[in-house]
Amino acid sequence: MDRKKIVACLTALLLAGCSRPNRIVVGSKNFTEQILLGEILAQQIERRLGVTVERKLNLGGTLLAHEALISGAIDLYPEYTGTALTAVLKQPVLRDPDAVLANVRSAYAEKWRLKWTDPLGFNDTFAMVVRGETARENKLATISDAARLRSWKMGAGYEFKQRPDGLDGLLQTYSLRMDGASVTMDLGLLYSALQSRQVDLIAANSTDGMLSVLDVVVLQDDKHYFPPYQCAPIVRNETLTRYPRLSEALAEIAGRLTDATMRQLNHAIDGEHRSPSQVATDWLHANLGRP
Repeated sequence: MDRKKIVACLTALLLAGCSRPNRIVVGSKNFTEQILLGEILAQQIERRLGVTVERKLNLGGTLLAHEALISGAIDLYPEYTGTALTAVLKQPVLRDPDAVLANVRSAYAEKWRLKWTDPLGFNDTFAMVVRGETARENKLATISDAARLRSWKMGAGYEFKQRPDGLDGLLQTYSLRMDGASVTMDLGLLYSALQSRQVDLIAANSTDGMLSVLDVVVLQDDKHYFPPYQCAPIVRNETLTRYPRLSEALAEIAGRLTDATMRQLNHAIDGEHRSPSQVATDWLHANLGRP
C-alpha cells in the first residue's frame, strides 16, 4: 500500500474514532490469525473490564497497523517481534528470542511510548513449504536440500518480497534458485496455488491451519535465516493509564497460545469456515472459563 493510501486510511480511522469515551479500539492486520487474535483480545477486554470494545480488524499490512497505533486510531493490536525488529525498526536480524523482545520493547517505548506486553506463547515464523510428494520424491528436509536440488517457482505474500527478513535475504543465504520471478498473491491463496501446481514452493507461516490437514512438508530453516516471531499485544501507554486493569486482563492470556493451538484455531476458520468471533469465544471459555 502506498503512502497516500495509508494516510487516507488513517484519516478515516481517526475521524471514526475521534470521540470514544470509555471505549477501547482493538486493531489487527489483514490475515486469519491476526483477525482471530484481535477478536480474542477484544473479547477478553470486554469480559474483564466491562467496557465497550470497538473492532478495527483486517486493517492491512504491518505499516498501516503500526501507523494506526502510533496515531491513536487504535489502542492496541497483536504484532510479531521479528517483524517489529526488521520491518518497523529496520534493525539487523537477531536470533535470540529474548534479545529480540528486549530490543523491540526498549525501542518502541522510547520512540512511540508503546508497551509490548508479554508474548501470547507461540512463534509464527515463516515456513517454506512444498508438496508432500515433492519432498518424498526428492528426499527434501531442509531449505538447503531444496537449494541443491533445482530451481523453484515460488509463491509468496506481497510483504515477503519487500521485507528485510524476506525473499532477497532468503535467496542470498541459501543460494536458492528461482524459476522466473516469484508469484505474489494474498496469503489465503498460497496453499491452493501449491496444490494446483501453479507454484512448487511457498513462503507460508508456521501456524497456518492448512499445515495440519494437507499433505505438505515444512522445510527446516537449517541456516537459521528467519528471526524469532513471538506474538504479543502492543498497547498505547495512555490507554494503559486510562484503564489500569487492562494489563491484568492481557496477562491472563499470555503464554497460553502454543504453535499447535494456533494451527488448530486458524484451521477452524479457514478449513471449517467458522467465524473468528465464535472461535475466539470457544477458546476463551475453554481456557479462562465463562465471564
